[in-house]
Amino acid sequence: QVQLVESGGGLVQPGGSLRLSCAASGAGLEYDAAGWFRQVPGKEREGVAAQSGRAWRTRRTYYGSSVEGRFTISVDNTDNTLYLQMDNLQSADTGVYYCAFGPFELYGSNWAYSRAYDHWGQGIQVTVSS
Repeated sequence: QVQLVESGGGLVQPGGSLRLSCAASGAGLEYDAAGWFRQVPGKEREGVAAQSGRAWRTRRTYYGSSVEGRFTISVDNTDNTLYLQMDNLQSADTGVYYCAFGPFELYGSNWAYSRAYDHWGQGIQVTVSS
């Protein structure tokens, strides 16, 4: 059974930083894509960032327009851990963040579709407030 466990969320002031981690495990874990989504109260779930590459021989990185330049996604394939480094956090970044792994290599805007991912973390709260 594949399991994704998230950590690293919390409360920070505007301009601060957080680093989210997502540790994946399980005998059935195979993935060519990994990403982060967030759920903001009153809004639909949106894609934050993703990386994808067939067997991770090469990889492509994608970011939502609202976070590009501030967030950095990385995938450590040696231990199946996904990270999201979040810098210069703003109040609009507040929400529940979900990590996700998908079985197929993704291209273009496909990275931001939830249906492309088949394993999800439990969600972790990020609150940005002064």
